[in-house]
Amino acid sequence: MVRAAVLPAIGAPLEITGIELPEPGPGQVRIRLAAAGVCHSDLSLSNGTMRLPVPAVLGHEGAGTVLAVGEGVGHVAPGDGVVLNWAPSCGSCHPCTLGEVWLCAEALTGAGRIHAVAEDGTRLHPGLNVAAFAEETVVPAGCVLPAPDGVPLTDAALLGCAVLTGYGAVHHSARVREGESVVVFGVGGVGLATLQAARVAGAGTIIAVDVSPEKEGLARQAGATEYLVASETTAKEVRKLTGGHGADVAVECVGRAVTIRTAWDSTRRGGRTTVVGIGGKEQQVSFHALEIFHWGRTLSGCVYGNSRPAEDLPAIAAHIRAGRFDLGALVTERISLDGIPAAFDNMIAGKGGRALVVF
Repeated sequence: MVRAAVLPAIGAPLEITGIELPEPGPGQVRIRLAAAGVCHSDLSLSNGTMRLPVPAVLGHEGAGTVLAVGEGVGHVAPGDGVVLNWAPSCGSCHPCTLGEVWLCAEALTGAGRIHAVAEDGTRLHPGLNVAAFAEETVVPAGCVLPAPDGVPLTDAALLGCAVLTGYGAVHHSARVREGESVVVFGVGGVGLATLQAARVAGAGTIIAVDVSPEKEGLARQAGATEYLVASETTAKEVRKLTGGHGADVAVECVGRAVTIRTAWDSTRRGGRTTVVGIGGKEQQVSFHALEIFHWGRTLSGCVYGNSRPAEDLPAIAAHIRAGRFDLGALVTERISLDGIPAAFDNMIAGKGGRALVVF
């Protein structure tokens, strides 16, 4: 038995309980977790915004040490440090053959498998394939990437979602160029990673926007040159800070209709808006035909940072080792498994950056 955070049903509170894991079968890896980040996507699973099978062990951003491998696994071995990849690509579906591995049609099929058994005999699914809110987990080999050298495993957990997403949003989706102005909406874990990525890309003016005045220090530490508390005049304030034109790039990390619309309004004519935040179906965003023509702006979605994890992790690790990217600056609290429900409450209240479960 190992301890884990289990979601018994959509909308139900998390339960910290014992689970029994199977030994790794062919093509599987058993891992002892070092740390797991508490991501807004976990909250989205718990409240039904994202729909996957339940009951489930949540957690998808993690890193740890390999305990055992099943038959046919050759790229990692017991004792290796690894980062979990919650969205493995199959390599053969239509998006994968186009090179768009972040859109793999099979990426989340593993969430339907039976992952473990709870103390009361309930069969459990892995929330986003990897079930990282647990002392140990068993995952398909495709969900495991070698941890980069020189990065502590507790910090490396953040690479599995927040950093890949924020880095990819800047470098792959928005393709920020040196000297461009960038505005980032939402200063949580992903937003802080996005601000750092914009700084790494050489952006000029970097504006952070959040509903909380208390996050200004975090934002500036991450690379923001300007900070705005969200209001009805945010778009006008962004234009004022960018020579009256608007930002070259906006990255929305919230997933709310009003924020997406404001991000679009904050960019210049011909600007680019990348939406990273995950919103519900009720979040409807409206545009009229004339403004789409007149402004010539681009609005695009961004899944997992449009990243190729096996290629992007070494590049990000090089920035970390060179001191250009600070993983520790994303973390505002280190907690145990029992602290996850309170971390969910803080996310709902818009408090803090990334909460990190340390085992």
